[in-house]
Amino acid sequence: MKISADIYSKRQLPTVGAESVSYELKTKNVFLIFSLVFLASCSAAKYGTIPLSSSPQVPTLAVKTLERPVEKPIFRPAIPSFQNEQPTSGFQELKGERRHITASWYGPDFHGKPTACGELFNMHALTCAHKEYPFGTKLRVVNSLNSKEVECIVTDRGPFIAGRDLDLSYAAAKRIDLIGPGTSKVMIEPLGRDLRYVKYIRYGVSNGVLTIQIGSFKDESNAKRLKMALELHYKNAYIMEANVGGSKYYRVRLGKYNSKGDASRVGTALAEEGYNVLITKFEQQI
Repeated sequence: MKISADIYSKRQLPTVGAESVSYELKTKNVFLIFSLVFLASCSAAKYGTIPLSSSPQVPTLAVKTLERPVEKPIFRPAIPSFQNEQPTSGFQELKGERRHITASWYGPDFHGKPTACGELFNMHALTCAHKEYPFGTKLRVVNSLNSKEVECIVTDRGPFIAGRDLDLSYAAAKRIDLIGPGTSKVMIEPLGRDLRYVKYIRYGVSNGVLTIQIGSFKDESNAKRLKMALELHYKNAYIMEANVGGSKYYRVRLGKYNSKGDASRVGTALAEEGYNVLITKFEQQI
C-alpha cells in the first residue's frame, strides 16, 4: 500500500529569526509611546491647563483709612506774667471754702464813683465789695434767713464799718431781700475768678528811686477811698498832689523803692490782686 508522500513527508515551515522578533517588538513599543504622547498633548490642549506663574492677579481695592480728628487740649486760664503788657481774659474755676459772715449793701451814694479795681460802681450790676478776695472773684451769696441766693463779682474793697464783712450792690442785695433789713447773716462760697480783672505792670521809668502809683483823681474823696482800700493789706500808702495843665490831681501811691526789682515784686502782687499799677519816679512830698 502506497502512502501519500504528502502525509508522511515533513513539510518545511519558514522560520523567523530572533532579530525579526526583536524588531517587531521594538516597532510596537515605539508606536505605543507615540500614541501616549499624542493623547497627552490632546488632553492638555482640551482642558487648557495654565501654569501657576501665569495666573491672573486679583485686583486689590484701596481702602482709605479714616483719621480721627486730633482733640484740642482743653485750655485752663492761669495767672499771666505781668511783664507782658497784655491783660488776660477767661474764667478760672475754683471751689473755695464756704464762710458764714455778715453782709450789708451800698448803692446811690456811690453810684458812678470809681471802685478800688478802677471800674465805676454801678448799683444795678451784680457786684460786691470784700476785704480779701481778688477783684474778679465770683461769689455765691446765700441769705441765711430765707435761703435766697445770688452770684456777684468782687470789684471793690470794704466795708469799712466794724462787724461787716461784705457789701453787696443794690441789685445783688435786692435779689436776696437784704434791702429792708440792711444787714444779714449770709453764707458765701467762691466759685472762680474772671481773669479780665488781672492787671499788668506799666512802667513810667525803671531807674532811680521808684514808687508805685495805683490811681489818680481830681476828686480827693475818691483818692482817700482807694488809700483806705490799700491800707487793708499794704503799708506806706500815701496821696501825692500834682498840678497838670492847671488842674489839681490826687495821686494814690505806695512805697519807696531803690531798685526796679523791689518795685516790681510789690507791683506784681498788686496787679495780680486786680489793681492798676504804674511804676514811676518817686517824688518827695512837700
